[in-house]
Formats: sequence, C-alpha cells, structure tokens
Amino acid sequence: MLVFSLSLAGQCLAQEPVNPEGERLFRTRCGTCHSVNSGENRMGPHLSGLLGRSAGTIEGARYSKALGGSGIVWDEERLQAFLANPRQVVPGTTMTASIRDEAQRSAIIAYLRSLSAAN
Repeated sequence: MLVFSLSLAGQCLAQEPVNPEGERLFRTRCGTCHSVNSGENRMGPHLSGLLGRSAGTIEGARYSKALGGSGIVWDEERLQAFLANPRQVVPGTTMTASIRDEAQRSAIIAYLRSLSAAN
C-alpha cells in the first residue's frame, strides 16, 4: 500500500508545472494563438520543441513569407528579441503581439525550455 501511495504521489508531483509563472504567462499572453501540444496549430504554430527548431517549418502551420524565409533557428537570444519586437526582428511577419517586459519573456522562454526537457 505504501509503495502504491508513493508512486501516486510521484505521478502527482510530475504533473506539477516546472515553471508555474511561465506557464501562466504563456497561457495569458501566447495561448490564444499558440499551443504547446505537438501538432496542435492554432492561428500560429504549436511551440512544442521550439528551441533549436528552424522558423517556419511546422507542417500545416501558416507562416508569413518573411518568417519562413528568415533562416532563424530559435534559441533563447532570438526568442528574447523576437518576443520583444517581432516586426523589428522579422519585417513582414504576421505576428503582432509583443512582450515588452524582459522578466515575462524570460519566464515564458524558461517554460518552453522546460517542456522540451520534459519530452
């Protein structure tokens, strides 16, 4: 019985978000247009496995020609700049939402990174 209880406790702990603030910010600032579930594109592409991926490469997602042809490989530095001012980083992108607060951008990026590490 104790072993069973401990295994359930471990499963519950494993389901706790690694970065609750980043998750909250993602849901409120990004979640309308983006999902973190692979294959679940919305207005924007899903962001599962984003870090290390080339921009504009998710099958079935709609991208601007500018982003698709940008040659960007997403890393934390590129995401910081893009989220701060998408149209400055990629003129012609269709993404208009920006996140001016660096701490919020960092929390969202850490959340996305934690999802990649969990998979």
